[in-house]
This record gives sequence, structure tokens and C-alpha cells, in this order.
Amino acid sequence: MPQENYQKIKLLKIMEILRQETDEEHPMTKVELAARLVAMNVSCSPRSLIRDIKLLNEQGYEIMERLIGHEKAYFVCDRSFSVPELKILIDAVQAASFVTEKKTGELVDKIAALGGSHRAAILKGNMVKFNARKHRNETVYYTVGYLEDAIKQNRPVTLKSSAVPETGQRAFRRDGAEYVMEPVALVFNEDNYYLITYNEKHEATTNYRVDRIDSVRILDDPISETARSIRRKVARYTEEAFKMFNGQQETVTLRFADKLIGPVLDKFGEDTKMTRVDDHTIEATVQVRIAPTFWGWLFQFGTDMDIVEPEALKEEYKNKAAALINRQEKYDGR
Repeated sequence: MPQENYQKIKLLKIMEILRQETDEEHPMTKVELAARLVAMNVSCSPRSLIRDIKLLNEQGYEIMERLIGHEKAYFVCDRSFSVPELKILIDAVQAASFVTEKKTGELVDKIAALGGSHRAAILKGNMVKFNARKHRNETVYYTVGYLEDAIKQNRPVTLKSSAVPETGQRAFRRDGAEYVMEPVALVFNEDNYYLITYNEKHEATTNYRVDRIDSVRILDDPISETARSIRRKVARYTEEAFKMFNGQQETVTLRFADKLIGPVLDKFGEDTKMTRVDDHTIEATVQVRIAPTFWGWLFQFGTDMDIVEPEALKEEYKNKAAALINRQEKYDGR
């Protein structure tokens, strides 16, 4: 690059160095900064550097200065993300099972770098490794890109869906045949990424794990009005599809040990009203759609939670518990 072109990017390079390598605890002196620019083939003297930084400040870039001994030093302290915010993002990436081990490392490096080199060292030095079961599909990021484009363009897609049978080897469903779907939204739930789709032919919605999607191809036709309608109320659909809300709705009174107050509030919301029955027991009346996911959630608490009302649901709970016991006894050979 000709010398004059290097000079044209001088202000850009000054900001790049200061944002990446300085903060309030690690300022850079005029001499150090000028030397860094010269090493990049950008001619600079400490005197011209004062004028450049003054110009940047006049344009709102907020380069701070302080004295180190008798010498001026500069730093940038205003960043897009704070250390706690970056830490949260790093932990989220590590915990997400659909992000592969390789991509996790790459994303962690990029997120940490947003805080500058000194903060990056702190973030990575304090990083706790999660014992997340990472998936191995490295093409998931391309898949997400294609699906996001299709959603923005209101276009249907063809895709292949895979399953993991008892052998543990990934295999395509329907012998690799393509599904034609109308993508509605991408949703993160329970450590996995899902694509919500609508099938106009079957008039039904389906959820696919993104890490099990392959060979996405965007079609030219527009999606149906029904798919657009689902997209407009996708938040409500997501709650119904991924929580406990895909069966008949019931008003249910639960009685549970007070050590389960947290799980109940997590599931039904922090505004759930509770009534104390005795020193160790609580009751709460909640709205539930009765589905397998509800029963699975309830059974995990064993004898620490019971259904009080309605009576029919209480009996169904007893019958399911009895059936589980009978099934276990059968397998035990009793």
C-alpha cells in the first residue's frame, strides 16, 4: 500500500489500538502509541498525535488521558459491553449444547475480544468449563444462516431431517427425502435450537432441532398467510409448544413442600399466588394444559408434590402412579 494510503487510515488505526489494548488501568503513552503506528507504516510523531487525538475527541470518540510520570497517556474506557455482560455471553455459549466444541472456542475468543485484550485475558482466565454435552454438527451455523434468510424473505424451504438411532450414528429420516416447509421462527429452548415450521398440506406446525437439519434450500414461492399469522404470534406459540401448554387447559391446585417454591415460580411465573397450609407445605392454583410434559414435570418431585383439585385430575395422577409401579414390578419379575 502506498505511504499516503497508510496516512489516510491513521485515525482509524489510533482508535483500533486504543480500543483493543487500553482501558482505565492500562493507558498507553504518546511515545508507545506513536511507535505502534510507525510499526504499521503510519508515520507519526508525539506532537502530531496530540492533534489527532484532539480531533477524535471533537468528533465524540472520548479518548481519555492521564499522566504517567511527566508523560501523557491515553485510553478508551467506554465499550459496548461490560465485563459482566461479556461473562454472561461466554457462559451462554459454553452451556448451549448445539454449539460444537470447535465453534464454542471460536465464539468465546470473539466475545472476549469485545472487551479489549486486557479484559479478554481476565475473562478467559476466570472461565469455568461447563460439562455440556456438545453436538457435533459443524454445519449448523450455515443452516442457521439459510433459515434466517428464508424467514426474512418470507420464503419456504426444502430440508432434510436426521435422527440418531440406537447405533449413535446420524441417519436421515425418510431415506434422505426432502421436506417442504414454511419456516416460522428460530427458537432457543432447553439448550437446543429449534426451527418452528408450518406445513400447509397437513395444516400443522412442526418443530425441528436445527442441529439435525441438513441441505437447506430456499424456494421462490411466498409462504402462506397461515404461516405469517403464526409468526405474528410466535411468542405465544413458543410458550405452548415448548412448555407445558399443548393439551387441554385446566385450573389445577397443587400442594407441595415449601422447598419447591422455587421450581413452581420458575415454571408458572413469579406472580403465582401461594397459600401456606402448614409449617412445611404450600398450595398454589395455576393454569396448566394437561399433556405429557406436565406429567413429567410433576412426577419428578415424587411425594413432595400432589394434586388437590380437580378431583378427576387427582384420580388420573393416582392411576398413572399405580401404572408406573405395576410396570416396574413386571420388569422386576415380581
